[in-house]
Amino acid sequence: MCKHLIFHNITLCRCAQISKAWNILALDGSNWQRIDLFNFQTDVEGRVVENISKRCGGFLRKLSLRGCIGVGDSSLKTFAQNCRNIEHLNLNGCTKITDSTCYSLSRFCSKLKHLDLTSCVSITNSSLKGISEGCRHLEYLNLSWCDQITKDGVEALVRGCRGLRALLLRGCTQLEDEALKHIQNYCHELVSLNLQSCSRVTDDGVVQLCRGCPRLQALCLSGCGSLTDASLTALALNCPRLQILEAARCSHLTDAGFTLLARNCHDLEKMDLEECILITDRTLTQLSIHCPKLQALSLSHCELITDDGILHLSNSPCGHERLRVLELDNCLLITDVALEHLEHCRGLERLELYDCQQVTRAGIKRMRAQLPHVRVHAYFAPVTPPTAAGGGGPRLCRCCVIL
Repeated sequence: MCKHLIFHNITLCRCAQISKAWNILALDGSNWQRIDLFNFQTDVEGRVVENISKRCGGFLRKLSLRGCIGVGDSSLKTFAQNCRNIEHLNLNGCTKITDSTCYSLSRFCSKLKHLDLTSCVSITNSSLKGISEGCRHLEYLNLSWCDQITKDGVEALVRGCRGLRALLLRGCTQLEDEALKHIQNYCHELVSLNLQSCSRVTDDGVVQLCRGCPRLQALCLSGCGSLTDASLTALALNCPRLQILEAARCSHLTDAGFTLLARNCHDLEKMDLEECILITDRTLTQLSIHCPKLQALSLSHCELITDDGILHLSNSPCGHERLRVLELDNCLLITDVALEHLEHCRGLERLELYDCQQVTRAGIKRMRAQLPHVRVHAYFAPVTPPTAAGGGGPRLCRCCVIL
């Protein structure tokens, strides 16, 4: 939740200290519809949550307990009983909670729309079954790093929560293609799906998913290392509204797949292609021609990218008008010439150049003279001078020579 909510809560607490009358007014439950306790996470214990729930009751709509590791099932049961109109609940990092909390939410909080259970590692498929039965209005669910979840839990969830628009499953390492088939069968409103590090997912699952979720706008497949161009083809043919694609470490993807994707998905705004080691300048050429809305692009460790690819990108509509972030770490063929091309990208805000060994300080300086607002991140290893002729001693770096 945003900072002004925290400020609002603190202001009410200060008002409550002015006088008895002010205390009654400030602590009236109707003033506490949204609460964010992240800044106080180390101090928040179960009794705090229970007291809040009793004070706010049915007025409370949004509560963030992100990072509040002292909060457990018992206090959240009291909360669920008292705050039955809750719509937005963030339990990210509340590692004490178990399936019992989800049972309570299912029983008492039928209006819940947004639930974050990131890193609640004791959560199992039983939680998803309970949520599907009692929280049928759920639109957003984050289960990242809940690694006990399997395809059976996903099936139970999507059968009951068919209005899901965003489902985050990062690090749910037991999930396989069948889980995606269940999502495809029931979640036709889905616009955002995160499968980062779900390494058992293959092309078969992604193809099924794309056929059933044509409204998909954001998809993360980073770390799904077995995927091939078949997945990109399915996206291209079925998901024309795609805006965000994260495919880092999908090392089997090639120019052919990205060419088809670019030609069909013209709304692409953000792409993470780190370690897609087979792609070349051809991919950049196609993105330059067909994706005018591109704002952020990561090509780190794509070692076949050259200055020519950056030239196409810089001279395109997205380069001139939209591009804000470009990551080129470990692109070993990139030189200062690429930086000259990037001077045409007037909106560029951040450029990553770590371990681009042919880029020089002088090249960066020249570019920043034209684009002074750009934040450039680069690293230059200490130079090791050559051994003097006839010398048999150890080679010293410049720092050691000075010493």
